[in-house]
Amino acid sequence: MPPSAPRLSVNLNKVALLRNSRRTGVPDVLRFAALARRAGADGITVHPRPDERHIRREDVFGLAKLMQPWRPGFELNIEGYPDQRLLEIVTEVRPEQCTLVPDPPGAFTSEEGWKLGGEDLPLVVAAIGALKRCGCRVILFIDPDPAVVQRVPAARADGVEIYTGSYAAAARAGQPAAMLERCAATARAAAAQGLAVNIGHDLNLENLPPLMARLPMVAEASIGHELTADALILGFAQAIAAYKAALSGKAPVSRP
Repeated sequence: MPPSAPRLSVNLNKVALLRNSRRTGVPDVLRFAALARRAGADGITVHPRPDERHIRREDVFGLAKLMQPWRPGFELNIEGYPDQRLLEIVTEVRPEQCTLVPDPPGAFTSEEGWKLGGEDLPLVVAAIGALKRCGCRVILFIDPDPAVVQRVPAARADGVEIYTGSYAAAARAGQPAAMLERCAATARAAAAQGLAVNIGHDLNLENLPPLMARLPMVAEASIGHELTADALILGFAQAIAAYKAALSGKAPVSRP
């Protein structure tokens, strides 16, 4: 059963991206993780890509050390493509959750989910076996497609993260109904299989409320880009409060 209100895992990738544009270490990723916790977030998400365009390997270890007194109540979620590099990081850090995404090292961002067909299923199964030995919950990033959910149990994952980028694009175009229903159908199929249901990608204060009204089974939302953009207007702590409110069905703080 999901918690009474979905967890908000704050993705710090864009904070790290801004830091990497200078050599001063500002903004400090660890400081923002602590700020997120104080503001009411439920965890931190990072995606340590091989090119270290935002989160660096050293950041992951620094966050794990910083968060040690707060875990497991305040969770660390590591995202990434299941190559040897990611598996080594997860094995050492042992996060509460690892979210596997299908994008190769050169991908711009995570814009599609696993299909779990003949080509990618063996890779996923092998990675999940290794990750289970680390004791972490394993989530598969999938498209809003109920058919894919039926293949998840064979991979032995604990849950899915529904890619909401296509829903967000439809909402921007003023035609969200069809993609909203696909997300809802995918979430229902996952819940029926006993899988955890997470959501992520391009979620914001406008498109979250209608999504949450249709997906009451959501356990966690991982939000970074839009939250970081709103923080430029609202402030970081206030943006987290607004997203927590939107996730819980309360009226969120409005943008100026």
